[in-house]
Amino acid sequence: MAHPKRKWSKERTSRHRSAWKLSLPGFVECPNCHSKMLPHKVCKNCGYLDGKEVIKLSEEV
Repeated sequence: MAHPKRKWSKERTSRHRSAWKLSLPGFVECPNCHSKMLPHKVCKNCGYLDGKEVIKLSEEV
């Protein structure tokens, strides 16, 4: 089986590990309040997911 010829430095290892998520996640519009939210997650603005109220948020004026 093949073996590496030399050891990777700590700097090179951390650079390699940190580059896996360079793009932003795709946001979708909430069907209830029309704010931006992550897909398949509860909306932080209104507390709805898939047309159902999941979290009851208090109304702050």
